[in-house]
Amino acid sequence: MQKTLLGLDIGTNATKGVLFDLSGAELAQAEQAYPLSTPQPGWAEQDPEQVWQAVVSVIRQVLNQAGPERPIVALALAAQSGSVIPARADGTPVYPMITWLDTRTEALVKQWKAAGLEETVRALSGWLLYPGLPFPNIAWLRQFKPNVFAETERFLSVLDFLNQRLTGIFCADLSSATEMQLVDVSTGQWSPELCSLVGLTPNYLARLEPAGTVVGSITPTAGRLTGLSKETLVVNGGHDQCCTALAMGLIDPGPVMLATGTAWVLTGAVEAISTRDIPPNMNLNFHVAPQRWTISQFLGGFGASVEWCLNQCWQSAQATTPLSRAELYAHFDDALGHSQPGCNDLLFLPLGGSLQVPDGQSQGGFIGLRLDHTRTDMSRAILEGAAFELRWALETIQQAGLAVEYLWVAGGATHSPVWPQILADVSGLPISLTQYAQWPALGAAILAGAGAGIFESLNEGIARFQKPPRQLGPDEKSAQFYSERFVAYKQMAQRLAQ
Repeated sequence: MQKTLLGLDIGTNATKGVLFDLSGAELAQAEQAYPLSTPQPGWAEQDPEQVWQAVVSVIRQVLNQAGPERPIVALALAAQSGSVIPARADGTPVYPMITWLDTRTEALVKQWKAAGLEETVRALSGWLLYPGLPFPNIAWLRQFKPNVFAETERFLSVLDFLNQRLTGIFCADLSSATEMQLVDVSTGQWSPELCSLVGLTPNYLARLEPAGTVVGSITPTAGRLTGLSKETLVVNGGHDQCCTALAMGLIDPGPVMLATGTAWVLTGAVEAISTRDIPPNMNLNFHVAPQRWTISQFLGGFGASVEWCLNQCWQSAQATTPLSRAELYAHFDDALGHSQPGCNDLLFLPLGGSLQVPDGQSQGGFIGLRLDHTRTDMSRAILEGAAFELRWALETIQQAGLAVEYLWVAGGATHSPVWPQILADVSGLPISLTQYAQWPALGAAILAGAGAGIFESLNEGIARFQKPPRQLGPDEKSAQFYSERFVAYKQMAQRLAQ
């Protein structure tokens, strides 16, 4: 018998499951996608039951690949954070999951900022106010969907929703719970003051436990659906970005991680710190590692922008059979390989505007688009726009006195033959990257192993599961060109924000 650990990555677009042996070698993996619903402009919802069914399907696929001779000792989840599920007391959803991509609360958040509420919320929760996060979405439900709000007995994150489906126990970890903006970041407990601002008490929320602690065993119902043994332990996982940082060994200050999924998020590890000590446009969150916190900033939905570009610019309307995602990326990457820096003077700003400009207007898109621009110019402009946002955020971190030694890059951008070099050239930093794609699941598996007693510490798990990176440095000539281009980018972003 070969003991194994299962890491589940519950993303915005799909759930992935990766089965590891105790040395960190992959034994099986599976993936199941689910749709994002946009019933009204600016809304972005998902069906929690579809997410659960994807988890069930992925686990069954992994078990079928692994066979009975490879029992799963423990599993943990690396979950998308910032989404909220209104549910009954037993966890049954009463409304679609409102995801972090949702912007229905934009007007409400602007009102709160104008009234000075953001300072209070950030001081307590560590987080700035953003449309799409649970704090404003719960308030929106209370105001505009009072029947739903009255019916709701629990407000759940993705992590505690799925922990309960697997074990019958509502349990969240601090790294995922903090993004609900209802945790007091100084105490690690639900904040009665923050809860009261949106009409709740902490009784509406799941039990908080550290990442890496055992939640419980598989229930008979979950076992029947997934095929998991009742002997398998469910260990508390955490925020997918924090699980990725853990897998890379980013526990201590110095290196900074850029996660390039649907959302682009910049994250660095810090020791005990307060919101007064970090850049004003960054958030303070609990790490999944004990006695560590993270500072982070959402840079934009650049992964979603690339997906839009692929479907709108690279999919042929005349084709009898639509190109597969792999074929689209092949055409995309081939064209970018022959493109030039600067994209013929075309700029791209995040569709909601630059997040580096405080309280700016939500304006973005292609700037300077002409008839002679091609789809390749547009594609590269998206890549360069993401890199400019990264550099701007890094400068803010450094101005706050926090060292940035090098940049770890994970996610979709690492598979591009062009994008990582653009990131190095624009940022001017050395970059560590790997083609390995399953960092969140890897971090979850390390937590599972530590919680089950397989590893004596998280550091032992990190050492066993280590994936060697590839090093990439900036090109001096391109870096000089992009420094000048970056000035133009900032000026344009600030002008549009007025």
